[in-house]
Amino acid sequence: MNTAELIIIGGGQAGLATAHHALAMGLHPLILDASTGPGGSWPNYYESLKLFSPARYSALPGTPFPGDPDRYPSRDEAAAYLATYARDLDAEIRHNERVQTLATNDEGFAVETANGATFMTEKIIVATGGFGKPFIPTLPGLHEFTGQILHSADYLRPDDVAGDRVIVVGGGNSAVQIAVELAATATVSLATRRSLRWQAQRILGQDFHWWLDRSGLDRSRAGLLLTQRGTPVVDDGRYRAAVRAGRPDRRHMFTHITNDGVIWADGSHEHVDTIVLATGFVPDTPFLPAEAVDPAGFPHHSRGVSTTIPGLGYVGMEHQRTFASATLRGVGNDAEHVLDAIGSTYAPVPHVVR
Repeated sequence: MNTAELIIIGGGQAGLATAHHALAMGLHPLILDASTGPGGSWPNYYESLKLFSPARYSALPGTPFPGDPDRYPSRDEAAAYLATYARDLDAEIRHNERVQTLATNDEGFAVETANGATFMTEKIIVATGGFGKPFIPTLPGLHEFTGQILHSADYLRPDDVAGDRVIVVGGGNSAVQIAVELAATATVSLATRRSLRWQAQRILGQDFHWWLDRSGLDRSRAGLLLTQRGTPVVDDGRYRAAVRAGRPDRRHMFTHITNDGVIWADGSHEHVDTIVLATGFVPDTPFLPAEAVDPAGFPHHSRGVSTTIPGLGYVGMEHQRTFASATLRGVGNDAEHVLDAIGSTYAPVPHVVR
């Protein structure tokens, strides 16, 4: 049986930031990562994805994002940055090691992976984030639809639906970005339950994130007030102009899905080839004990520290502590806070991981 001072579940941005701070505290973290290689979820996102924050506000602790600090890095640049960060981190990372069960015992925690390996630790941080499992909403008739259904997690490029009649469901950043991209080669509608909210990417010559940083809203609970009516779409003007021009057009949510289309609020039926669900994600933590989560699977926690199981923490969940919690720039602060909190009763066990 393997024993570690601290186990971090997840090797993406949240797990790497946690390992960085753990090393600074003199701990020897072990990262168990389900992915086959570095980069977290970034290599799996759609090809045209760009960060909504400039490079200067998109770095993990200790390592600036390379290149022009005012540019908006691509998906591939983010994945490469994380791969380099992991390579330079003096921590043991085991890829292709999906955690299957996590149980508590008198010594702390027993972690078993799908490969049959077992690990013991007194402290554990779940850093799989809040974007591990696509959220599929309950939409009347969805199971009847015979066309193509994609979640944004499955979408890669516009060529996959070129020429189709497409409905994109959702009103967030990814929904709008995907819908506008698809509208160049397909007939696209953006279906939302309420009007889109827009956030100018630049204000008085400075990026929105510059203002969040200078005001302190990025790092405070007060910043969460910005999300009370939903997360706005960060836009440099192009996306809003495209929607205004009807490419894509924005419509109120349909009332029902049929086998070959949708029924709109006015009762009209329209044929649809593809439905893209840009409806977000939920935590993917089926390994957690029942007492750690609510009936919907969301962890019981206060600012990332489990309220039901001592020694258990979380990093990378959306709005965990601040507006920036689930972002590259925000996971480091949360990791430091959670490590301090669960480490207040820390008693290291022998480091014999092999």
